[in-house]
Amino acid sequence: MCLSLVLVVASVSAINLAMPELAVTLGASNAQLTWIADSYTVTLAALVLTLGALGDRLGRRNVLLVGTVVFAIGSLLAGMSDSAEQLIGWRVVMGLGAAMIMPGTLSTITATFPDAQRARGVAVWSGFASAGAILGLVGAGAMLEMWSWRSIFYVSAALAVAAGLSALMLSQNTRDQDRHRPDLLGALFTTIGIGTLVFAIIEGNEKSWTEPIVIASLALCVVAFAGYAIAGLRTEHPLLDPRLFGISGFRAGGVVVIVQFMALFGFFFVGLQYLQLIVGYSPFISAVALIPVAIVVVPVSLATPRIVDRIGMNVTMGLALVLLAAGFVAVSRIDADSGYLPFLGGLIVAGIGIGLASSTGTTAIVGSLPLTKQGVASAMNDTTREVGSAIGIALMGAVYSSTYTSNLPDLNTLPAEAAETARESAAGGLAVAAHLGPAGSALADTVRNAFMEGLSASMIVVAIIVAVAAATSFLFAPRRLTPPVDAQNDSVPT
Repeated sequence: MCLSLVLVVASVSAINLAMPELAVTLGASNAQLTWIADSYTVTLAALVLTLGALGDRLGRRNVLLVGTVVFAIGSLLAGMSDSAEQLIGWRVVMGLGAAMIMPGTLSTITATFPDAQRARGVAVWSGFASAGAILGLVGAGAMLEMWSWRSIFYVSAALAVAAGLSALMLSQNTRDQDRHRPDLLGALFTTIGIGTLVFAIIEGNEKSWTEPIVIASLALCVVAFAGYAIAGLRTEHPLLDPRLFGISGFRAGGVVVIVQFMALFGFFFVGLQYLQLIVGYSPFISAVALIPVAIVVVPVSLATPRIVDRIGMNVTMGLALVLLAAGFVAVSRIDADSGYLPFLGGLIVAGIGIGLASSTGTTAIVGSLPLTKQGVASAMNDTTREVGSAIGIALMGAVYSSTYTSNLPDLNTLPAEAAETARESAAGGLAVAAHLGPAGSALADTVRNAFMEGLSASMIVVAIIVAVAAATSFLFAPRRLTPPVDAQNDSVPT
């Protein structure tokens, strides 16, 4: 299950190392780069609840196996793409496969581990969920040292086959024994709500927040989530019962997970470009430069259950998010000449927060529901993770892109095509500067400074959001989890 999990998570992060190359070889703009990263994550986030419920009904391993086939096909064809639009399309197919794979990983663990070992099983899963992103980056960096960006997708296809065979041979095919009518309205509303939210964030920044399509997307998002809440309260067996959010542990866990992954994957999208474009590291060295974070995250995740026992869940959650916000503020203060060590210092602080938040948030979600509802708990955990990842990439990408563009000087002295390339991405701007010879040094400095302004602004925006979530965790999260209750009961503890 952890192998399948790492495959899904690594595919979110690995593509970020290839962004500078994609900007040049495919001529991708900042907006297209955001969609290349987010099309996979949005699809995964929008469909993971629905396909998790399908796994509960048809067998989690069965759906996972189909997902590995879909993922492998999408990944193989993504590697053959000749344009940014084609790559975005095949990333959507990969996201569909990932949405079939991911829900079964955690729910299989929670359904098969005995009570005494379940918390540790969840902690191991959480550690791999966070460290898997770094492992994906290291693998992608090694491939980019020898081959092109296409190799990332070819290797992902092969790993999907390996994950499918491993699941077939080693895992049990668990399922929900209670058969009931599927909640088609809930599936429709959650898919539309999540998809339109992320679409509006990306397109609103790229075009204008007053564009009709952006306003319509936001309106549709509000209608979809309102429809989900109304239909969920009236359906006997909803896809995700809105009343579950009345359980304080379930609600607090969801907030922590969504905010954590918003910060983590938003950072990957922007931060890795800093290491490559500003510090000058190769893709592989950029990935290796993040290994210290993974070294911190895994042991902290494993130690978190003991920390929660000592200081309480609410304090652990709040402390985790405070550390995460502090790390982002530290990174926001670096400049184009700071180099690696100040960048790493901020990341280590953030990594401790991530380790604490990942295990605590997941445990709060799955520990708030009874064993018969672990499919729902797993789906909720997966959904919040992927929604957070999608929003983080969209939000930080949007803030970075708009700030970068606004800090560029007048480029009309350049040829029209070169000026447009510089405006579309920092990688493109540095490539243009490299072709101008000695005259390009001024342009390169300008592009780097504009990039740093975008990096700083995106870090500050997310740090503020994380800090607000930290305050709510201190105040409203439970100190100890209450015994799990049946989600269908009318009286849900608050």
